[in-house]
Amino acid sequence: MAKASVVLSFHEILLHKSDVDLLDGPYWLNDTIISFYFEYLERVLFSSASELLFISPEVTQCIKMVQTEEIKTFLEPLGISKKNFVFFALNDNDLPDRAGGSHWSLLVYSRPESCFFHFDSSSGSNHNVAWEFASHLITYFSNGSFNFVDKECLQQSNGYDCGVHVISNTERLAEYAHNLGQIGSCEMLVKVNPIAKRRDILSIIKSLANCN
Repeated sequence: MAKASVVLSFHEILLHKSDVDLLDGPYWLNDTIISFYFEYLERVLFSSASELLFISPEVTQCIKMVQTEEIKTFLEPLGISKKNFVFFALNDNDLPDRAGGSHWSLLVYSRPESCFFHFDSSSGSNHNVAWEFASHLITYFSNGSFNFVDKECLQQSNGYDCGVHVISNTERLAEYAHNLGQIGSCEMLVKVNPIAKRRDILSIIKSLANCN
């Protein structure tokens, strides 16, 4: 791809104009935009929160496809044994080695609460995806039984803002977890303004690009 189309190189993420254009909406956000924001949360907003871990959609997709004994290959280099809260951006793509899908939701593993919490802005759409993924992970996290909770959260008003809701929910929950050491009691019916959030992300990208 032409070098001129690269808007930002940020740690592990390379954003092209075609990715950034999705933020102008009304468009479904792709893996790259969500990966960028997860990287931004880790490197900037929560750089001092060593108990939080944000797993990119690409790594999540790989974990979905491998055998249980191979999960550690992806998670242990990230220092997961020292993390209390692990955030996974999930989509309904069931094709190996290919980005895509049609719906995003958020799965969070809370070690202090021994629970997987699932947040879906189109309630029920990704329940099976999240349950299967949590079931796949639990033998890595624990040898015992586990709790899985579909948490109520604000619902999207269209068919394309699920990724924005995942980003907004991740940011809110990460702040709550960092401050209070749990996420189960976090109120998630607060207003999400997808248009404003898209503009915020665009501003962050432009600001980082100007610093390069």
